[in-house]
Amino acid sequence: MKHIFVVEDHTSIRESIGSYLELSGYSVSLFPLISEAQTAFAHTTPDLLIQDVMMSDGDGFSFVKQLRTRYAFPIVFVTARNAESDRIMGFELGCDDYLVKPFSPKELILRVEAIFRRVEGVGKEEEASESVWVLGSSSLKINEVGHAVSLDGYELELTAAEWRILMHLISHAGSVVSRAQILESCFSYTFESYDRIVDTHIKNIRSKIGSSSSAWVETVRGYGYKFAGTHAQRDLRCRQ
Repeated sequence: MKHIFVVEDHTSIRESIGSYLELSGYSVSLFPLISEAQTAFAHTTPDLLIQDVMMSDGDGFSFVKQLRTRYAFPIVFVTARNAESDRIMGFELGCDDYLVKPFSPKELILRVEAIFRRVEGVGKEEEASESVWVLGSSSLKINEVGHAVSLDGYELELTAAEWRILMHLISHAGSVVSRAQILESCFSYTFESYDRIVDTHIKNIRSKIGSSSSAWVETVRGYGYKFAGTHAQRDLRCRQ
């Protein structure tokens, strides 16, 4: 059973979200304060976090920024802040979805289910599959089902969004992929104003891949990005 944290200071919204999640088969922990959630993280790591932004004891964006230094689980922001800059901020912090209040609890459930399907392949019967990509003297090992990435033997901690983008680039290795294609395939967003989201995730991926990161993911000015690694084993299928 997937365990979900809900950090929301509005009582009726928090309880409504919790009830719908439980009816959908999830284990839920509800927190009216960021401080209470912080205490819980010392003992338990959830499979997904639903986070309000404007909390009575702090800022949800700042809290998630802190979490992202340690955790890579999926995050959904639920907030009344609907400005484009706020949405972009949420995705730049590594969230997997951003839902503006008021919203239907059923819509939230559908989005949560979609995230789990993308991240973990829920409902698919797949055998563990690994492939290796090389660039110069470095090698990048990908375990598709385990969602594990290692560079020269060192495991990397990628967020769900970073994983999807990297897999999409790898599935088109050697070809240029536009920002619009990445948005549509990895986030289901096609708005030009969200291009910054892709750029930020690429920057984060590069910082994690290592010192030769800019070579692994090349920037093609005016169009998008290209994965430059060479396949060392067999074809890697793109799984999102």
